[in-house]
Amino acid sequence: DWMPTEVGMTKDIETWRSSKLSEGERFVIMRNLGFFATAESLVANNIVLAIFKHVTNAECRQYLLRQAFEEAVHSHTFLYIVESLGLNESEVFNMYHEVPAIAKKDQLEMELTSEILDPDFTTDTFEGAQAFLKNLIGYYLIMEGLFFYTGFVMVLSFHRRNMMTGIGEQFQYILRDEAMHFSFGLKVVNQILEEENITLDPKAVRDMWDESEVAETAYANYILRDPILGYSADYHSEQFRFVANRRARTVGLDEPFPGAKNVSPWLDEQATLRKEKNFFETRVIEYQTGAQLEW
Repeated sequence: DWMPTEVGMTKDIETWRSSKLSEGERFVIMRNLGFFATAESLVANNIVLAIFKHVTNAECRQYLLRQAFEEAVHSHTFLYIVESLGLNESEVFNMYHEVPAIAKKDQLEMELTSEILDPDFTTDTFEGAQAFLKNLIGYYLIMEGLFFYTGFVMVLSFHRRNMMTGIGEQFQYILRDEAMHFSFGLKVVNQILEEENITLDPKAVRDMWDESEVAETAYANYILRDPILGYSADYHSEQFRFVANRRARTVGLDEPFPGAKNVSPWLDEQATLRKEKNFFETRVIEYQTGAQLEW
């Protein structure tokens, strides 16, 4: 378990108030916070209002409750960052209304939930099962597996330069959580496909990949209209396409963007990073138990 308040923000505050960051870099950080602040809430709403009702396996439900808690921690994290840096809370949390590039990504995900929230919706029919699978793929593979996973690269690129390290550390923890969420969602999708003998509609899923790629490219071009050190819109979009190919393979589908290159291989290291704290520096957030130690 971890909480954002366990991460020191002193250095980030000093950097934010200084002239070390360019206007373009500030823009990237602000717009990232604007997207994630709302997107985390969308995921939590989908878990509680849509998925939980139709996943009746007791163990899965226990994990969904855990995931909902973690999404709440993530939302709290963005508020903590906003308050620490002294940002305009209304500006950040209203970007999903005011920034078209952010609104488009959120709208794609909300469309996947609308049918599931119909009081008469059921997974007992073939059409209902297909719709539910589309929701799971949209939220686990695209929202968390793509929009979130590649979205963290922008801010973590600062962390790699030893800048905004407090935010970077919190993003590392969130990324690690999201990697586990994706793994869970993938297992649920593949289990449903196996148990119900359902075949995904390749065109419907391909349309989802294409729509998400268009939305992400517009988002990258908006946020990174002026490239920052070591990162550009083209770089971001290429990594998005590479990860989309990897996600497609996990559910037995053809790669939607053949030939895309892994331009930020260090992201996988961030997602699986074990964060071990020095007792004299800060509170321990993660540690190994005796059964886990390797001798």
